[in-house]
Amino acid sequence: MILAIDVGNSQIYCGVFEGDALQAQFRRTSTMRGSSDELGVFLRAALRENGVQPNAIRQVAACSVVPDINYSLRACCQKYFGIEPMILRPGIKTGLKIRYKDPREVGADRVADAMGAMKLFPGRNLIVIDFGTATTVCAISKQREFLGGNILPGLRLAMDALESKTAQLPSVEIRPMRTCLGTSTVESIQSGLYWSNVGMVRELARRITADVFADEPPLVIGTGGFCHLFDRERLFDKVVPDLILTGLLEALRLNA
Repeated sequence: MILAIDVGNSQIYCGVFEGDALQAQFRRTSTMRGSSDELGVFLRAALRENGVQPNAIRQVAACSVVPDINYSLRACCQKYFGIEPMILRPGIKTGLKIRYKDPREVGADRVADAMGAMKLFPGRNLIVIDFGTATTVCAISKQREFLGGNILPGLRLAMDALESKTAQLPSVEIRPMRTCLGTSTVESIQSGLYWSNVGMVRELARRITADVFADEPPLVIGTGGFCHLFDRERLFDKVVPDLILTGLLEALRLNA
């Protein structure tokens, strides 16, 4: 079995693969960084609770946007699984031609998303929108080129900013809204967060398509923790919540 680990700014997202089948998924917060021992104990306990024996793990693939946890993550895999993890970083084979001015600037999470999308939808122009702590938008051509994209505050980050940077605005539940006009402070925040993201997705997808995919419209893919929030709006051609784990599995195979 293969353990895939995505270390984000807010959560550590893990999945267990047997072949191409995702057998289990689990998460923990990444805001409390934790030592290698704390991470190891968590991973082994979470695996058991999900019906997977830790000794069945034969390979580990990881990506991280939190540099100060990388040492603990590597040491954890070595000590608790006896495995040297494959960590997605510059120099790792990806099959992507990255068209950034400095390819090293592209986050490992965005590379993994792109690899997962290319694996699942080969030969297509792609726009991947990942709703994480930051919302990221990536454009990938059918020639396997990472063309660029956008980075903007995620839904929860925007809500937290409103709460922490204003005197009277409360924290609210993030949820779909039927109407655009809120009739209370809470509803006004909720509708503002929801509909601004609906408009953002539609406009960025439209502009990226016009800029780089005018000859052949792209497949628009939604992923990340909040992607299902927008199911009613039909913003995406495909919704793949575990896209980043699929990308990590592909990276591991390319670098076997």
